Amino acid sequence: MTVQATDDLAELEAGLDALETERTQKTSRVRVWWAATWPPLLFVGALIGFWQLVFNAHLQPSYRFPSPGQTLTSLRDEWDSGDLQKAVWNSVRRGGLGFLASLAIGTPLGLLVGRVKSVRRAVGPILSGLQSLPSVAWVPAAVLWFGTSDKTIYFVVLLGAVPSIANGMISGLDQVPPLFLRVGRVLGARGLASARHVLLPAALPGYVGGLRQGWAFSWRSLMAAELISRTPELGLGVGQLLDQSREASDIAGVIAGIFTILVIGIAIELCLFAPLERRVLRRRGLLAATV
Repeated sequence: MTVQATDDLAELEAGLDALETERTQKTSRVRVWWAATWPPLLFVGALIGFWQLVFNAHLQPSYRFPSPGQTLTSLRDEWDSGDLQKAVWNSVRRGGLGFLASLAIGTPLGLLVGRVKSVRRAVGPILSGLQSLPSVAWVPAAVLWFGTSDKTIYFVVLLGAVPSIANGMISGLDQVPPLFLRVGRVLGARGLASARHVLLPAALPGYVGGLRQGWAFSWRSLMAAELISRTPELGLGVGQLLDQSREASDIAGVIAGIFTILVIGIAIELCLFAPLERRVLRRRGLLAATV
């Protein structure tokens, strides 16, 4: 067999292997997606079925414990009126902007606290204390300081998310092997270059965990602020919509509001943070390439 024929055969085998690998990966991704999807769907279906059984048992009057159908009707009415879309958009917009601001503050703060020992001794305990402090405790003070405006909501969101993001960065930095820093210095990475090319990439797993927790805290803080500081000047948010149902003694609307808050939180987790975490872990060889 000539050299040219051998090369052609090798290229053909390589192409066939690539096609087979791509098909295998696509199949595996579908299987992984289905394996991750059907257990929650099955659980939600079982939960709704149990909910309906409890309702049919008439343990509580319907004005105190609505059926799944009544809750769905309330949700559909809010959708038809346009209030649900407006509330979801306003809440997600506020939460997203507040989280981005928290990201811009918490990331360099965590890097500073994690790398400077004197700053860590002074600020580290305060960050841990702020993280454990319920964000709703800041709402009365924020209302007195900023009035019933968007500033109040963003202030509460920042205090809820920044400590979690900063502590996530600190945790990630603590897990960076000292060998990485020594190798970086040998290769000329010092100061900001070391932080950018060595510390931040190595600290990504812990940092992503902090981002996920920071979003959870910011979303919870946002809902608390919307529930307490409900005024026309703020516009309609999911928290305000929930409080309106409470004032009207509409338990189906209250359950629909809680369901909306839960669905938004799950959607953000599944669409943003779960793929980000998988990508970070995959690049470190901690997940199979087909996941």
